Amino acid sequence: MRSKSPPCLSEERRDKDGAPAFQLAARNVAYTVSKLTDYSAGALERASAELFSALGEEASAVKNEADWKVFRDRWMARKNGVLTQVNELWLKAAPREAKREVGQVVNRVKEQVEQKIKGAKDWLDAPSLEIMHPGYTVSAEELEKYRFEKIGSVDITLPGIRRPIGAEHPVVKTTNEMVRVFQKLGYSVAEGPVVETDYYNFESLNFPPNHPARDTQDTLFIAGQQAKPQRERLLLRTHTSPVQIRTMEKMRPPLRIVIPGTVHRNDPPDASHSPMFHQIEGLAVDSNITFGDLKGTLDHAMKEFFGSSVKTSFRPSFFPFTEPSAEMYVSCFICGGSGRRGSDPCRPCKQTGWIEILGCGMVDPNVFEFVKDNGYDPRKVSGFAFGMGADRIALLKYGVDDIQLFFQGDVRFLRQWA
Repeated sequence: MRSKSPPCLSEERRDKDGAPAFQLAARNVAYTVSKLTDYSAGALERASAELFSALGEEASAVKNEADWKVFRDRWMARKNGVLTQVNELWLKAAPREAKREVGQVVNRVKEQVEQKIKGAKDWLDAPSLEIMHPGYTVSAEELEKYRFEKIGSVDITLPGIRRPIGAEHPVVKTTNEMVRVFQKLGYSVAEGPVVETDYYNFESLNFPPNHPARDTQDTLFIAGQQAKPQRERLLLRTHTSPVQIRTMEKMRPPLRIVIPGTVHRNDPPDASHSPMFHQIEGLAVDSNITFGDLKGTLDHAMKEFFGSSVKTSFRPSFFPFTEPSAEMYVSCFICGGSGRRGSDPCRPCKQTGWIEILGCGMVDPNVFEFVKDNGYDPRKVSGFAFGMGADRIALLKYGVDDIQLFFQGDVRFLRQWA
């Protein structure tokens, strides 16, 4: 059942002082401010309640811009507006011992008047819902409910305003899909801090002291760290690999974890680089793990993610924390490994038919030495690790040619993947 419409505004009139006044259907006489003779708390409460009641009725009667201007001037005009009269007849006329209590009431009245005047204006501007939510159609009932809420009168019989449903960001969606692949293989998800120490980010991962990655041209260091020992200096992690060490310090082998997260490097933003991006790393440690286990695990994961027709290839490489190390390629899932898309060359694979997807390798025994006391004796256990860029995979999967589009927050772009 629909509630009754708010009282209508009849023709404008003038009060005895010439100020514009409302004549409401709900009132025989427009509200006027009376001089107080009783300044007790109860009398102040009754006077302010009567004023607020009149304020609410007059606000509800605003139907157009002209009504709103009359309403605003009646209550806020400097010479004879209601607020001015309240200040003269209530506050200035109050005895000294009552001025504090009266002043608090007057301040509350002023706040309510300003709020109602703004609410009445918002009532007139209610179609701005369509601006706040592009492409969202506002029904008549929703529009009425929005207007009533803005001026403080809520019709609870009307349905709520439906909000547009969001969707996962392409990079988040890609990360979650890849993580689920490894979760099915028995891997658990591990996380760690973004602000790291030099020890966890470099030293415990077998980076030598003079390694180029430790230079400020590659790594973002926290300011004011010069007085600390090098291993204690803080920085923004350049990979999620520190979580591997932190997890091995807490858990004894066997261990299988996948590590998604944000990382930072001192790279100027362009179509293929960003100072902040996302990585997914994995670590498996047990007795008698071989490079064959690494190849079989990653081959299965890529087929699960990109499709069963995808082929994988491993080529020798170097990383400080793995030995031997390799880069893994997948056959281009866009051109099918042919290097061409019809008569045009395939850009994602640069016409080679292969796309580099991640780096991997067997965990270097020197890394295990840092956690040897927790059961990771390199003579008894072995393991493999891998790491890939979630942003790069999302670029390939969704056919995007500029990584900056992922970070600009353009709803028109992101809505494509909803």
